[in-house]
Amino acid sequence: MYKTQYIFYMKQIIISGLALEYIQGGKTKTKMLDLLDLSLRTNINDLAANIAAEEPLVTPNVVPQLVETLSKLQIKACNPKNHQFYKSKTLKTHLLPLTNVAFDKKGKRCITGSYDRTCKLWDIDSGNELFTLEGHKNVVYAVAFNNPFDDKILTGSFDKTARLWSAETGVCYNTLWGHTAEVVTVQFNPQSLLVGTSSMDTTAKLYHIATGQEVTTLRGHTGEVIALQFSNDGNQIITGSFDHTISVWDTRTAKREGILVGHTGEISNCLFNFDCHLIASSSMDNTARVWDQRTFTTLATIEGHNDEVLDIAFDYKGKRLATASSDATARVWDVHSDFKLLAKMEGHTEEVSKVCFSPVGGQLLTASLDRTARVWNADTGNCIQVLEGHKDEVFSCAFSYNGDIIVTASKDNTCRIWR
Repeated sequence: MYKTQYIFYMKQIIISGLALEYIQGGKTKTKMLDLLDLSLRTNINDLAANIAAEEPLVTPNVVPQLVETLSKLQIKACNPKNHQFYKSKTLKTHLLPLTNVAFDKKGKRCITGSYDRTCKLWDIDSGNELFTLEGHKNVVYAVAFNNPFDDKILTGSFDKTARLWSAETGVCYNTLWGHTAEVVTVQFNPQSLLVGTSSMDTTAKLYHIATGQEVTTLRGHTGEVIALQFSNDGNQIITGSFDHTISVWDTRTAKREGILVGHTGEISNCLFNFDCHLIASSSMDNTARVWDQRTFTTLATIEGHNDEVLDIAFDYKGKRLATASSDATARVWDVHSDFKLLAKMEGHTEEVSKVCFSPVGGQLLTASLDRTARVWNADTGNCIQVLEGHKDEVFSCAFSYNGDIIVTASKDNTCRIWR
């Protein structure tokens, strides 16, 4: 029998859909409802009625709450593209430079990893440190929340281990052993039952969250594995490697389903789009590629940058792809039809190492070696705002899941919160 616990989670705004959390058989489960076609013209009452008719989890007594949530999502869809952010907090985070930063789903907390071998959890509103995660014996390089639940944190370290922590108490649940070189990426699967790790030892691994035991090792790459992502249903995982290839794996069988071959340089990132029918990759060969997930073939080779492509990001509909490059530019490409260049972001004076879309897709955020982050109009390429103040390169940046907060992380050992 379903309980109505899910309605409280339904209040969270997720631009690409709604997450319904419910209890079945004593276990908490989550189901995503696709809202990619939501627009300002959508009749919210009609949409709510259609969802209620098709989705047994949405009972009549919660339809008013569904209407309220959909209305909030619709308002987010018209978020002004020229919104100006201001610095609200500087988090003087660590003794040594930062390596990575991540928001929780509500945008209320963030975690930071550092060369000082620790991870810290921060309250975004107050700027206060909630606790420090200590135990790794080397650089904490990768950090992740188990969104959308946000009750666990995963860290990956140059000490060849990953660790699973409570996001509520800071207690370490398990140390994940097995890699023979640095762990450089970590991710929870969508159901928060498994975690994936990738390493400079040329492998990726899957572990059970409940026990911390290794499930399987994904072997096949001949170079360091530096990127990893689960599909939305958790049944697949992709890995990108310095061996110039991307592998697609079935997480249920641990079998490699396909190899994406075509890049002539090291892979810098690889991603699924929202519905996982596309895979994008970026490479040191100055290109990005878009692949068909079903046939493992190249749909387009995206050329135009005259230096290494360091990062990529899909918009929430998976119809546009942003690229960031050592040539000091970012660009936005159509990956829905003709793969043409839509916008070119020029203004940074050194390499652009990170790029991400705002949740509604109207803005693009970039981080650069030139010590700034920039907010751009994703349609025109015009710079809306330069986020200045860091004293060293800005290597990471992110929007909160509502798009109303930005975090930037710098090698000056600080994070800045912009509202």
